[in-house]
Amino acid sequence: MDTRNFYAGEEFYAHMMLGCLRGQHGATFRTFAPMAERVQLVLDGQFMDMNKVWDGNFWELYLPEVASGTPYEYRIWHGGGWQDHCDPYGFQMELRPAHRSIVTDLIYEWHDAEWMATRSNCLDRAMSIYELNLGSWRKRSGDQKSDDPADWYTYEEIAEPLVKHLTEGGFTHVEFMPLGEFPFDGSWGYQPTGFFAATSRYGTPTQLMYLIDQLHQAGIGVILDFVPVHFATDAYGLANYDGTPLYEYPNDAVGVSEWGSHNFMHSRGETCSFLQSAGNFWMGAYHVDALRMDAISRIIYWQGDEGRGINHMAMDFLKTMNAGLKSLNPGVFLVAEDSTDVPGTTKPVAEGGLGFDYKWDMGWMHDTLDLFQTEPGLRAGNYHKLSFSMMYFGNEHYLMPLSHDENVHGKATIAQKMSGDYDGKFGQARCLYLYMFAHPGKKLNFMGGEFAQLREWDENREQDWFMLQYPNHDAFWRFWRELGAIYDKEPALWEQDYNEAGFVWRVVQADQDVVYAFERISKKGERILFVMNLSWQAHEKFEIEIPDAKKAKILIDTDWNRYGGETFDAEGQILAVSKGVLKVDLPSCSGKLLKLS
Repeated sequence: MDTRNFYAGEEFYAHMMLGCLRGQHGATFRTFAPMAERVQLVLDGQFMDMNKVWDGNFWELYLPEVASGTPYEYRIWHGGGWQDHCDPYGFQMELRPAHRSIVTDLIYEWHDAEWMATRSNCLDRAMSIYELNLGSWRKRSGDQKSDDPADWYTYEEIAEPLVKHLTEGGFTHVEFMPLGEFPFDGSWGYQPTGFFAATSRYGTPTQLMYLIDQLHQAGIGVILDFVPVHFATDAYGLANYDGTPLYEYPNDAVGVSEWGSHNFMHSRGETCSFLQSAGNFWMGAYHVDALRMDAISRIIYWQGDEGRGINHMAMDFLKTMNAGLKSLNPGVFLVAEDSTDVPGTTKPVAEGGLGFDYKWDMGWMHDTLDLFQTEPGLRAGNYHKLSFSMMYFGNEHYLMPLSHDENVHGKATIAQKMSGDYDGKFGQARCLYLYMFAHPGKKLNFMGGEFAQLREWDENREQDWFMLQYPNHDAFWRFWRELGAIYDKEPALWEQDYNEAGFVWRVVQADQDVVYAFERISKKGERILFVMNLSWQAHEKFEIEIPDAKKAKILIDTDWNRYGGETFDAEGQILAVSKGVLKVDLPSCSGKLLKLS
């Protein structure tokens, strides 16, 4: 076995070497612990000494008979003491608070060959992402608060209702918050201990494979949150794995994150190989289509602080990993949660970039929510918060996030953030989502937004599905479904997201009216007009200059009766464009999409 590649971190070989490797006649246990004085395999109540192999930094033990499902861990001795650790490369772990690794066979017969052959990075396709925390999407106990494992549905059980909901909502992808094993429910998986182990909260690895297989067969892509920056401090995990800081920095000044977790030391080849292998593992073994990488600013800058300067070795790791993942897994894409303004995040590594396909547009998110939280009578002075993002949307491949972070910790849900009283919030939220789906860039929305949930997300409660029995929420869900269907059907809304030829302003100086209008244009010249009035004042026969068009067909109006508005439903109504001018009625706080011809 060539250990050089493991240290270099330039190849994705680590999982061919480490972990519990089962064969036809037994299993070989291997771990990397260069500073350990002694390593024992703890299995079935036995403590079995492992042997140093290769260059002396690895430990190994072969057992002729080991049953699948058997728990095990490593007892690692250093400095006269010992600590039991789960297997860093183990495929499965016990349900918290237990933490041993489990001998597991990853055997599953896939049925998604057609999907795998045609998947892509979707730059010129529709992309509407549903971000989801699997344990709180639905619970057996309904909306009651509970952290009882018996309340979680399994990966397999959730497949049918999830596929149905995503399909009805027009979602093209689902993004799972981290599914690697983690000890504390309240971390939502962002402080992991098992980088190769699908969390046992919701079942077995093969049940997760079944869920992903079902999603693919339904035409829905799978994005997984991946954490390459830090890991949980629990003693049984990666922390001081061989008795010394093996994966983390030895100095707490850079070794401890703002969340109290350990920062990975990306200048070490062993660390790089571990993370690269983990990312590649999820894409290979689980057919995951994309990784959304968390807290990339903490890799670009030392601890995310621009004042500390760029962490060049961590940046080199990121480039190597991204280029490797794309090379080894055709059709996958990578998403950066990156709040920095460092250019080139979505440029290929070969062109000097970081190699991501998409970057979260945090500026768009903050500006947009700020304006929609402002009382309509005061919006004129903040008018250009909604036009500013159009000045830079072509700089990167941006993805617009209204994520879990904007629905928790006292921030209120998206619908609850809207200005106005209870009834007024729904119309405002319909405007927000219409604007989002018309804006250049791919879309990400957190669960609950599709029916205007008003209660903040709590990982111990399911979404407030009972609210769909109330007219405002049921009508909002209908609006969402119909908007999603239009988005999917109209190439003008997504085909040229990152091409300036796909966008043109029509109204962008109507500060006092607080009216906006712009066109989206497909490669074949199909044209969709977006127009929105965000003031309390209705505008009758508002004039918009539309060159080279003769008529405009209304596709959707946020103020229609069927969505809870006050305008008579008029789907398909044709408005004339006379001498290059469209005259359109704009009720207060409402918006429309019109197809031009």
